[in-house]
Amino acid sequence: MNTLVKLRALKSALSIALLCAAFLPQAQAADSNWVPGWTASPQPVWADGFVLPLGLPPSLQDQTVRQVVRADVGGSRVRIVLSNEYGTQPLQIGAASIAAAGDNAGSTGGPSLALTFGGQTTATVPAGAPIVSDPVAMEVAPLQRLTVSLYFPQTTALTTIHWDGLQPAQIASGNVAGATTVKADSVVNSRLFLSAVLVEAVPGTRSVVAFGDSITDGAASTPGTDSRWPDFLARRLAGQKVAVLNAGISGGRMLKNHMGPNALARFERDVLGQPGVAGVVLLMGINDISWPGSTFEPGEPATQADALIAGYRQLITRARSRGVRIAGATLTPFEGALTMPGSPIANYYSPEKDALRQRINEWIRHSGEFDAVLDFDAVVRDPQNPLRIRPAYDSGDHLHLGDAGNKAVADSIDLKLLLGER
Repeated sequence: MNTLVKLRALKSALSIALLCAAFLPQAQAADSNWVPGWTASPQPVWADGFVLPLGLPPSLQDQTVRQVVRADVGGSRVRIVLSNEYGTQPLQIGAASIAAAGDNAGSTGGPSLALTFGGQTTATVPAGAPIVSDPVAMEVAPLQRLTVSLYFPQTTALTTIHWDGLQPAQIASGNVAGATTVKADSVVNSRLFLSAVLVEAVPGTRSVVAFGDSITDGAASTPGTDSRWPDFLARRLAGQKVAVLNAGISGGRMLKNHMGPNALARFERDVLGQPGVAGVVLLMGINDISWPGSTFEPGEPATQADALIAGYRQLITRARSRGVRIAGATLTPFEGALTMPGSPIANYYSPEKDALRQRINEWIRHSGEFDAVLDFDAVVRDPQNPLRIRPAYDSGDHLHLGDAGNKAVADSIDLKLLLGER
């Protein structure tokens, strides 16, 4: 070997050694088992004039938002994820903190821990991007409630939300991110910029994602009580090193956008991209069937069964390509849906739409294409009228499940079948 070749070999070896040294801290950090203890799928705001009003202020300025979440799994350190996915301007965070939630609205059950981002107490989140906080030592028990407080010093348009949060968020004047109690100027039931709380859990901890629409999102369940069906499933799995992540979006559809991106567009972000994901439950399609011709989309032609099935097959293929187990849940009954007095929604249900639901359910049950089938339709339908939800499980709008219905669905799930253990 001549001198030039020897020098090149030495330079190459030295470069590799330096590269390994540079990435050694990151590699060691990767050994930590960071699992989402809680998630909320980001949505854009929609324009005025849509049948469902946002019910949010257009912006925040010199205000703190305190939001309560429930972590499904426990651990020794936590961090948060904020999303500016739908923002067109950088998002300025003046301060952020996390604490155990107190018994009263807006209160903490212990000291607030300041969160940092790259060692700084402030952060700038580029338009379209998320940001992850630095880890902070905090002992979290399974199913523990936490408060996350965010201070917005500048005028901040509300662009990235999770609309149907079902958990009151307190909005208070000034920077009170570290306060034990905040006095709210207003309260909203949406998630604002907060998309996940990550927990450093014990090795082997994994997650199952509930991927769906308003029925998964928990619409019409009792706010502030964690009574969505994924919440009840998480209670069953508490202490078994499994988080149940709710990736429902009210108004969500398989094939088209409106109240959020379509299922095919957000599957990577909300399911496959989640750390530690082992399985997904797919319960979606009722809005694809019911929105066309209704107040939501009066001029849209009817959805075709083949198009909906093709969408399911794409999600199955993408899940399996990543080693993620996928269970298909049957679509629940909806005769008489959204016809309550004063409802602004018309033509959501028709016999023709229900015939399409029945066809889709037969395919889910008998195609053999899912790794598992969860027959939610059979669990909640009324034996006296199978086209309707059983009265004890009906929220009253004949579309969404009440708390008892959500619990019945969660209790019906065979955990070993869900997790692929038999």
